[in-house]
Amino acid sequence: MALNHMTVPTLSAQDVLGLAAALGCVGVEFRNDLDRPLFEGTSAHHIKDLATDLQIDILALAEVKAFNDAPETKVAAAKNLMKTAQACGAHGVALIPAVACDTVDRTQQRYALRNALNIFQPILTDMNLIGFIEPLGFETSTLRHKDDMALVLAEMGNPICFKIVHDTFHHHLSGDTAFHADLTGLVHISGITDPNPKTQEMADAHRVLVDTEDRLGNVIQLKALRSQGYAGPASFECFAPDIHAMTDPATALAKSIAFITSNLSAQAA
Repeated sequence: MALNHMTVPTLSAQDVLGLAAALGCVGVEFRNDLDRPLFEGTSAHHIKDLATDLQIDILALAEVKAFNDAPETKVAAAKNLMKTAQACGAHGVALIPAVACDTVDRTQQRYALRNALNIFQPILTDMNLIGFIEPLGFETSTLRHKDDMALVLAEMGNPICFKIVHDTFHHHLSGDTAFHADLTGLVHISGITDPNPKTQEMADAHRVLVDTEDRLGNVIQLKALRSQGYAGPASFECFAPDIHAMTDPATALAKSIAFITSNLSAQAA
């Protein structure tokens, strides 16, 4: 298991690493969209040393926002984030597609993706980093389906510098049925327990920890990914205000981890 800083946004980067270690997590993801400087001004080299001491991998830094919308204008910011990723020892950076005002034709989605990847591929390759690309399941996403990403990557010869982020929330919203475990480099998990929103009404603010009331089928999705060969971490990425306001995140996260792992073990038996 792993921990995305969005789940515990009030904690410092150093405290996130400490919490992850206490929970037995293998990795963390840090973010540049928490209304404060990345690492709260602590040097990337210090964060790398602390993570090494705690035996925690820094999986990714998020995010290069709207990377597929006028990508040539995102190169400078992307390079800065990538340099920080190198300095802290992160495996790569998250590339997040734009969300439009209206639905976007899938042919156009693939065209925009291909254009962006052609720009970012040489940069990532030169810096020996992975671009973790997360299709968003919202109806107006400009990269909604993993099938489209897999097709574009295949046309490019499946460059090793790009991996899919399988997000259980966005997988549910998109209606995707294919998993593409062989292309997956990271998994984001969160649950929705509110019985009221229909699928098309589900939003980030509904995303909580995974428990018995989960409507997204997190355990089913994780089982499918594992059966198809994915052996990497599943990282908690929760956006709900109630989760952000937790006074004892360690206990709540430990309970969710126990629920997930016990159910995966039961289904594997």
